[in-house]
Parts: sequence; structure tokens; C-alpha cells
Amino acid sequence: MAEVTKEKILKILKGIDSGTAGMDVVARNWVNDIVIKNGHVAFTLEVPTEMGPKLEPVRAMAEKAVYNLPGVISVTVVLTAERKAAAASQPQAPAQSGSGRDRLDLPGIKHIVAVASGKGGVGKSTTAANLAVALASQEKRVALFDADIFGPSMPRMLGLSGQKPHSDGTKVYPLENHGVKVMSIGFMVAEDNPVIWRGPMVMGALEQMLKDVAWGDLDVMVVDMPPGTGDTQLTMSQRVPLSGAVIVSTPQDIALLDARKGLNMFRKVEVPILGMIENMSHYICPSCGHRDNIFGSGGAKKMAQELDADFLGDIPLDLKIRETSDSGNPIVIADPESPHAKAYLSIAERVFEKLEDGATKAAPNISMGT
Repeated sequence: MAEVTKEKILKILKGIDSGTAGMDVVARNWVNDIVIKNGHVAFTLEVPTEMGPKLEPVRAMAEKAVYNLPGVISVTVVLTAERKAAAASQPQAPAQSGSGRDRLDLPGIKHIVAVASGKGGVGKSTTAANLAVALASQEKRVALFDADIFGPSMPRMLGLSGQKPHSDGTKVYPLENHGVKVMSIGFMVAEDNPVIWRGPMVMGALEQMLKDVAWGDLDVMVVDMPPGTGDTQLTMSQRVPLSGAVIVSTPQDIALLDARKGLNMFRKVEVPILGMIENMSHYICPSCGHRDNIFGSGGAKKMAQELDADFLGDIPLDLKIRETSDSGNPIVIADPESPHAKAYLSIAERVFEKLEDGATKAAPNISMGT
């Protein structure tokens, strides 16, 4: 296979007219952040803010030109624009997701569920992976979208590390394992390579991965959201037609405080809360059977009651859950008769029931403060 190099990519892109005074996209210094791995190419076209909406044809031409290079298997080109400094310094009022303004059109996907947490380290990705696999085992058509650009973990958790999705130059075809279709930026970059992108580039990549993937007809897409309540989480909540959100937290006070913020963010943008899950709720010694509440216990259930949200269930802290996730065989697949797997399966049933019959409770008025 011919070697794909940055020099070859830049050379072919010099033939792409920027649509501005006859200069090509390379001469305009629009081409940035070129990533090449095993024939898979990703880069950004960083264009003037006022021109962004008009340059989609240029992005498409650049993508096609690079795809036609010998040795190229797939191409992801993100069109992004930096806001002018003066505009960026002005506070921006968040658009309400309920208005439907600028929502992505994702035909064929019946429900999209965000699995989120207010902070990292609470087992959100493990929960998302097991939830998706549990839904698939219940004969649902399921996809898992890894929205954590800076810490993509789904290739490893779903046993797909080192594999690459196929592209026909128009659409990318997601990889599949355990009955779940999977897409992640982790398929495009090495596990030990950091993704160093600015906010607009992150959102451009996420939107393009959602729009340019041949998902097919799905009952549920599970989205593993990045931790926290920053710009990426807010924009995803506004741009993606979410059917609801599942909040994951451990029982400890600091995690619950951040989980509360995450829950309130979704309500602020009018995304229904499907419920809360308490992860690492307790530890049972495999030798003597003694139970320890290492991080406390029952905090998520109590908070769900306080915030008028459903409590979906608790998951224990257990070595098997970590081991099976790291090995690419989530515990729902590896040991479906275990109490941990049954807990995930029960949560999956409840989530899908709520999606189907619209049983989500109406959100109360909550003061967000200043």
C-alpha cells in the first residue's frame, strides 16, 4: 500500500480553490491538525467565521481529493471557524434545545440517549458500554457514539481496539461488536496520542462523525458524553436531538454535587432526564461476603428523589466489571447471569420503556443561579 504523508495531502489540497480570489486552501493557511494513521486521515479547515456556512462545498471537495490519494482508506475533514476575539469576549446566551433551532438531522434513529456525569472517574463510559450491550441483547438495534474526543474509550471497551471503519468516500461505516454499532475518534488516532483541538474543532468533528456515518435504522443510539458541563456538553445537548439523559454518579458528596450540575444543565436546555444511576454503590468482599460502602451509599437515590428524577438502579464496585471492560467484553456479555449484569439489564429495560411510553416526569422549575 502506498504511504500517505502530510506532504502528499498538502500537495493535493493545493488544487482545491478556496473560493476567495483564486487562492487555494493551503495558500490561505486553512489546513490544520493533519492526523494520519494506517491510511486513515483527519484534518481541519479553519476558515473565517463569516464564511463558514458557505464553504461546505470546499470541505467536500477537499475530502474527496484526499480520499482519492493512493493508500487512503478514510478521510474526515472538519470545517471549523474561530469567533472573532471581540465576539468571543461577549457572553453568549444558550439556545434552548426545545426550539429545535439548528438541530442535526439524523434520520433512521428513533431514540438518542446521553449517558452523562458531572465529573470524570465515576464509571460513566463503563455504564454507557454495558447499557448499549444490554439493549442489544434485548433485541434492540443499537449504536454507541463516543462523544469524548479527549478521552475516547469505546474502542477498547467494545473490543475494537486497532480496527478502522470503512469509508466509500461519501459515508463512513461504523464498526460493530456485541450487536452494537460503534463510532469513536479513537478509531482515527493511536490510544497514546493526545487530541489537541480547540472547542470549535471538537464540535465540528463530533457533528461530522454523527452526520457522515451510515448508521442505518436504530432503535437507540447511546451517546457516551464527555464528563462535566462545558461548551461541548452544552452544544451537544442543543444540536443533537436527544430523547433523554441518564446521569451517572458515585455516592460520595463531591460526585453528587457535580452530578446535580449535570442534571440541571440538561433540564436547562429542556432535555428530559430519564433517571440516575448510582455506580460503585458498595463493595462486597469476594472472600468473606462483607459489604463495605466505600464511597457512601444511597446518595444518588436520595438526590434523585430531591430533584424529582427517577432512580434507575445501583451498580456495585467490583473487579469483574473493570476487568471485563478493559478486555473488550462488557460484563453483560462476559457473565450475563451475574448480579452486576442483571442490574445493567434491568436498567436498560427501564430506560427503553421510558423512551417508548414517554413516562419521563415533567421537570420542576429549578433556579440555576448566576
